[in-house]
Amino acid sequence: MVPPKAGDVQVVSPDDVEVEHIKAEISDYDAVVQEARESSDAEVKMTLREGFKKYPAAIIWSAILSTAIIMEGFDVVLLGSFLGYPEFVKAYGTLQPDGKYNISPAWQTGLQNGALCGEIIGLFINGIVSERFGYRKTMIASLSAMICFIFIPFFAKNLTTLVIGEVLQGIPWGIFQTLTTAYAAEVCPTALRPILTSYVNACWVIGQLLASGVLRGLLSRTDEWAYRIPFALQWIWPAPLIIACIWAPESPWWLVRQGRTDDARKVMKRLTNSKEVTEAETDGSVALMIHTDAFEKSVTAGTSYWDCFKGVDLRRTEIACGAWIVQNWTGSAFMGYSTYFLQQAGFSVDRSFDLSIGQYAIGLTGTVGSWFLMRYLGRRTIYLGGMSILFVLLMIIGFLGLVPHNQGAVWAVGSMLLVFTFIYDITIGPVCYCLVAEIGSTRLRAKTVVLARNAYNIAGLINSLIMPRFLNVEALNAGAKTGWFWAGMCALCILWCYFRVPEPKGRTPGELDVLFSQKVSARKFSSTAADQFGHHSSPTLEKAESKQETVEHVEYTA
Repeated sequence: MVPPKAGDVQVVSPDDVEVEHIKAEISDYDAVVQEARESSDAEVKMTLREGFKKYPAAIIWSAILSTAIIMEGFDVVLLGSFLGYPEFVKAYGTLQPDGKYNISPAWQTGLQNGALCGEIIGLFINGIVSERFGYRKTMIASLSAMICFIFIPFFAKNLTTLVIGEVLQGIPWGIFQTLTTAYAAEVCPTALRPILTSYVNACWVIGQLLASGVLRGLLSRTDEWAYRIPFALQWIWPAPLIIACIWAPESPWWLVRQGRTDDARKVMKRLTNSKEVTEAETDGSVALMIHTDAFEKSVTAGTSYWDCFKGVDLRRTEIACGAWIVQNWTGSAFMGYSTYFLQQAGFSVDRSFDLSIGQYAIGLTGTVGSWFLMRYLGRRTIYLGGMSILFVLLMIIGFLGLVPHNQGAVWAVGSMLLVFTFIYDITIGPVCYCLVAEIGSTRLRAKTVVLARNAYNIAGLINSLIMPRFLNVEALNAGAKTGWFWAGMCALCILWCYFRVPEPKGRTPGELDVLFSQKVSARKFSSTAADQFGHHSSPTLEKAESKQETVEHVEYTA
C-alpha cells in the first residue's frame, strides 16, 4: 500500500469507521468492568466503621424514610390492644350476660383482616408504581393519602366504618412496608445493609411501644377520647415525612435501571461523604451497579411480577416469601394479641398493659442487639438458632396453660412472653428484613419484597382467623395452651429453613446473582466462591469479546 501524499484526499471506508466505533465500545466496556471489579472488592472489604464514615447521608435518609413504619406498628398494636381496652369494647362491643362487653370473634377477625387486605392491595401497587415513578414520588403520594384516610377511623361510629378505614389505611401501609426496605438496601453498601434494613423492624417496634404507652396513659379515661386520641396521634408523622421526601435523594439503583447513570452519579455524591469518597470511588460504585444490572438482564430480561416466578428468580422468590412467612408462623401472634392474651391468662387490665409496654421495650432492645449479632453470625445461623429457642419457649407456654388459674403459672406465662419477645426481636424479627432485601435480584428487588410481604400478610390473615378463636371466651378459650399449636408450626419452619435458606452475609448483589445462577445449595452458599467478573459470569465481558471478534473479522476482510 502506497502511503498518502500531502494534499491527497484520504477516503475512509465504512469498515474503517465500524472498526473504530467497535474499538471505542470495547474500551468503554473494559473501563466499566475494571471500575466495577475494584468497587466490588472495596465494598466487600469495607468495615462497619468505614461505612459510617463514607455514607453518613445514606444512613440519615434511610432512617428518615423508615420512620413511616412507626405508623403501622402503632396502629397494629392499637387494634390488638383495643380488644382488651374497656372504653373501646364498651363502644363497639355487645353486652354479655355476665354484664361485661365483648367484641365477637368474627368482628375481631374483621378488624385485623381489614388492614391486612388493604396492605396486600398497597403492596402490589407499590411494586408497579415505585419502579415506574421512583421511590420518592411513590412515598410522597402514599403519605398524602394516609393523611386523608386517618379521618375515617377517627370519626368511626360503628365497626363497619372502622373496618373500611383500616382497609384504606392499609393501602399506604403496604407501600411503606416494602418501599422502605428496598430503599434501605439500595442506598447503602454491603457493610451497612444489615443495620439499615433491620432498622425498619426497629421502627415497627417503636410504633408498638408508643401505642402501648399511649393506651396505658389513657386507660383512666372513661369517655370516647380514650380511643379516639390514639387514632388522632397518627397525624403526627405524615406531614414532616412528606417534607423530608421532597428533599430525599432517589435510589441510585433505580436511576441506573432507568438508564439515568449521570443522575445516579449525582445521587451517590449526595449519599457519601466527599471528604472520604473520591470521584473514582463514586464512578466505581455506579459502574458496579451498571455491571450488576447488565448481568441480571442476561439472566432474566423482564422486570414484571411474572418474572419473579421464572428461572433462577423462582427460587429467590420462594426464599424471600418463606422467610417472611416464618415471622408469622413461629408464634409471633402472641405478641400482637399480648394485652388480650394476658388478660385471658388472668392478668388485670392495668397489669396487662404494663407488661405489654415492657414487652415492646424489650423488643426494641433485642432489635438493636441484632445489629451486633449480625456482625458475627450469618442470617441463616440466626434464623435457625432463633427459631429453635422459640420452639422451646412455646412448648413451655403450652404446658403452663394446663394450670390457668394458678397465680404462679400466670406470672410464668407473662415472663415467658417477655423472653419470647426478646428472642424474636434479636433474631428472626429484624434479620428477616435484611434477608428479604438481599435475596431478590436488584432488577426485581421491589417486586420480590412485595411478594414476600404479601406472603407474610396472607399468613397474618390466617393468624387473625386462628388466634381470636383460640383465645376468645366465646370460642375455644385455649389460653396459653395455644403455645403447643405454634410450637408445631415452628418445628415445620425450622425444617424448611434448614434446607432452603442460604447465607447472603457479606455478599454483593453481583455475587448473589452468580451463586443463584449456578444453583448452589443453600447449605453451601457461605463456602462457595463467586466471581461476577469471571469469564462465564460477566455479560459485559462476553459482549466485549463478541465485538472484539467482529473487529478482527472486519480488519481481516478489509
